[in-house]
Amino acid sequence: MTATTSDILGIRRPDAAGGPAATDRVPAARLIRVEIRKLVDTRAGAWLLVLIAVVTAAAVIVSLFTTDASGLTFEHFVDVTVFPQSVLLPLLGIMAVTTEWTQRTTLVTHTLEPARRRVVAAKFAATAVLWFLAVVLAYAVAAVANILGAALRHGDGSWAYGTGDLRDTALLQLLSLVHGLAFGMLLMNTAAAIVLYFTAPGAVHLLFSTVGSLKGSAAWFDLGASQAPLTDHSIAGIGWLQLLTTTVLWLLLPLAAGMVRLLRREIK
Repeated sequence: MTATTSDILGIRRPDAAGGPAATDRVPAARLIRVEIRKLVDTRAGAWLLVLIAVVTAAAVIVSLFTTDASGLTFEHFVDVTVFPQSVLLPLLGIMAVTTEWTQRTTLVTHTLEPARRRVVAAKFAATAVLWFLAVVLAYAVAAVANILGAALRHGDGSWAYGTGDLRDTALLQLLSLVHGLAFGMLLMNTAAAIVLYFTAPGAVHLLFSTVGSLKGSAAWFDLGASQAPLTDHSIAGIGWLQLLTTTVLWLLLPLAAGMVRLLRREIK
């Protein structure tokens, strides 16, 4: 057997039909850049990112002038950013998956990259990048607010913030984002996924908070109840097991079902 010049030089050759060779693969970094661009370039995606930044800043500003001076600390301002971001970040995860199916552009995507698993992995990586930037934004805004709180309102100005606090905040935001990805993959329709994301956990929370016999087991099934210790940085012991249980029920199972559906769904 002899190797051709193109093989030695690593030149990709078209197949007999004139298309790309079967071994051609789009580099992973390029796939991730494309998925990030899809989220940023579309009107809905761009406005959602702007909304996340504006609402995060607005929540901190309101807290700056409504909280007692003794409570104006870096940890307080970081905690203020958690609620708006945990609400909006999942929408970013939903849109990352559903937009192509809703707008029927999947044919172009999977023609250029037939391996669906690689496309899904790129979407996950792209949303992870934006999650990281959102967390960085939250800490940056909190730092500025802490400085302003000490200067304008003679606030406490404490910068105490442990690694456990950082872990809890980052994990809560990440779980919120994965929750959106899971529901987006499961339904593959933006409107339906958003409605289900807000109504299903809310209905379960209402059930376990109103029925007396169920309140004791709420943290094992209610995602909000199991994640609550992350918001006040009090999670420990059995709380981690409860968080794992609800994460499997509300995130991993829908994510697995959505992956199966995405891999088998016909592309039109």
